[in-house]
Amino acid sequence: MPDTLPLSSLCLPGMLKAIESGTFQITYTLIFNRNARYSGIRVIDIRLAIVDSKLIAYHGIYPQRTPFQEILRNVHDFLTAPATCRECIVMSIKQEDFAKTSTLDFSLLVHEEIFKGPGGREMWYLKNRIPCLGEVRGKVILFSRFGRDGEGWEGGREGLGIHPLRWPDSEKSGFSWQCKDTLVRTHDWYNLPSFLAIPEKFRLASQILLPPVNSPPMPTLSITYMSAASFPLALPPTVAKGVGWPSLRLGVEGINSRFAAWLLNHFTRENGDTPGDKKGGEGPRIRGWVLMDYYDQPTAALTPLLVECNYRGRKRGEEGW
Repeated sequence: MPDTLPLSSLCLPGMLKAIESGTFQITYTLIFNRNARYSGIRVIDIRLAIVDSKLIAYHGIYPQRTPFQEILRNVHDFLTAPATCRECIVMSIKQEDFAKTSTLDFSLLVHEEIFKGPGGREMWYLKNRIPCLGEVRGKVILFSRFGRDGEGWEGGREGLGIHPLRWPDSEKSGFSWQCKDTLVRTHDWYNLPSFLAIPEKFRLASQILLPPVNSPPMPTLSITYMSAASFPLALPPTVAKGVGWPSLRLGVEGINSRFAAWLLNHFTRENGDTPGDKKGGEGPRIRGWVLMDYYDQPTAALTPLLVECNYRGRKRGEEGW
């Protein structure tokens, strides 16, 4: 990919929950595991809480038992390996213990652990704008869903990475915010009434990846969360992987297989060729950062299809190409 490409014009697969474990109580790990790295995952969603004065991965009320420093070591190893040192990672960080920890204390500890962690400050891109690929090779782009006014960070809010000032809770229709000269369109409707809302969730989460109907007078970035979670009828595994036997019309198909079929349908319908053909041309422009639960289940095709989107619809002189 050319260095001139802004990250807003890329299709970046991302992961939230990577591995399911446990029996009655479901827990998850957010480690950037080897399979995720090499399958094309480039956005990772990290939820943290302070435990014994250290940052630990959490999701909701469930501890992941993974220290933030372990995640940083994992990412640093990836970004310094000879084969992958020209890659970049977008890391979304969100506070999960706001009920008992002040937002300032949390923000200051993130700052401390980042600056003292593997790679130190040099591993991070902390400007509050959407960079071009050439600016961030070998770096982590911070996407800060914490920190408010940036107190304690060099440059304040402008040194806190990509930093949305508003994030409505479970907004069904999505919302937009501006990051300097880029309009960020966001979908994060997660509180589904039941698994029967999966088709509507998928429709809303996927359509934001297509070009806006009325072209805004600025570049756009789409960020969509394919995940959802509500107790007891829309748990994350159910939303991602479905329930019952959908192929036999007994159950509801999950988000992930719907998404893979949707992408493949766009490729074959509009290009008249196969996803393996990387000649570009007049294909659909599917762009954005896509965060998924269980990104390789029930099909391993989803992430490769999203990577393929980067080669579709490219025209010289457009989108930084």
